[in-house]
Amino acid sequence: MRRFGLYAGGFLGPFGGGIIAVLIPQLRDAFDASTSEVTWGITAYLIPFAALQLVSGTLGERIGMARTVRSAYVAYAALSVLAAFAPDIGVFIAARALQGAANAFLTPLLLAALAASSPQATVGRTVGTFAAVQTAAIVAAPLIGGLAGEISWRLAFLAPAVAALALAALPLPGTRDEHADPPRLRSALTARVGWLSTAAFLGYLSTAGLTFLVALKAADSFGLGSTERGALVASFGLAGALVGRWAGDFADRRGRVTAALVGAGGCAAALPFLGIADSPSSLAAAWLSAGVGSAFVWAGINTMAVEAVPGNRAGATSVVSAFKFAGTACAPLLWLPLYHLDPEAAFVAAAFGCVALGAAVLRVRTTSGPARPGPAPTPSRRRP
Repeated sequence: MRRFGLYAGGFLGPFGGGIIAVLIPQLRDAFDASTSEVTWGITAYLIPFAALQLVSGTLGERIGMARTVRSAYVAYAALSVLAAFAPDIGVFIAARALQGAANAFLTPLLLAALAASSPQATVGRTVGTFAAVQTAAIVAAPLIGGLAGEISWRLAFLAPAVAALALAALPLPGTRDEHADPPRLRSALTARVGWLSTAAFLGYLSTAGLTFLVALKAADSFGLGSTERGALVASFGLAGALVGRWAGDFADRRGRVTAALVGAGGCAAALPFLGIADSPSSLAAAWLSAGVGSAFVWAGINTMAVEAVPGNRAGATSVVSAFKFAGTACAPLLWLPLYHLDPEAAFVAAAFGCVALGAAVLRVRTTSGPARPGPAPTPSRRRP
């Protein structure tokens, strides 16, 4: 229970990012805006969220992690209220952008705090559980947003505001407010972090970034409606939420690199079947399998990230996280033109992206990093 607030904070960020996807019709009517204007509320959240993570972890370490996290919660709550009562679409989009900026100072610091508060032998399980919670938030956001929309779209912003204020009042284990020698950003810019960032970019580009292609395939090939497409797409996140903790245990037992390689191999094997699926059930099965593989990828990569720079855990974690979301942003630019040319080729190409992910993880193995502590030595006995 002492780490409940850290996990709950991990839920809040992705939940806030995905909450408006199902509220577009209500928001369009409320602000008398076009669909494209309303969808800018998604992009406006993600751009500062990804970009600021390049520096947010290090800044949080320097300012004080507990102080930074509490301030970010309060800012997130205030901006959620502003979004709920925005007088026009411009103010709403601005509030969303500032929400994303506030969350950039939450996710990496919470993950670093979790790792710092966990015994070395269970860091993988802790990180895997955090990833599962975030994946559950991605799945839950459209479902809860839809329920809120039936009453009032403003509830989708007011409820997270209340939750953020409650989380700001909870103790934050694993955080500290002072450094004898405050870390600098360059301490997080190591070769090991570079290869982990490359792997994270390829991971989101080639797995989570395919969500829109799976939805297109479901509509184009099988004529599924929005509800059916949403349920099918959610199978990826559901698999990650169910398997995340177990994948973290695997990373603790068999090693971080091994977990990431197993996951990359599983994704590479599953993705081509998305292109040749001949029924909704086979498409869902392939996408669920990719979700299982993805859980192992992130159990390995996220754990290596929090261990990569012990003196600046949050800084290294935030840099790697920034590249994750950059991969998501680039996915439509790369995969959509290829999908229009040949749908099967797009999914096969994404499978090769997972192979490249595995190669990047192997480079992490050969790059120097902090040694994992071994068992404590047995004290020697002195002769009387």
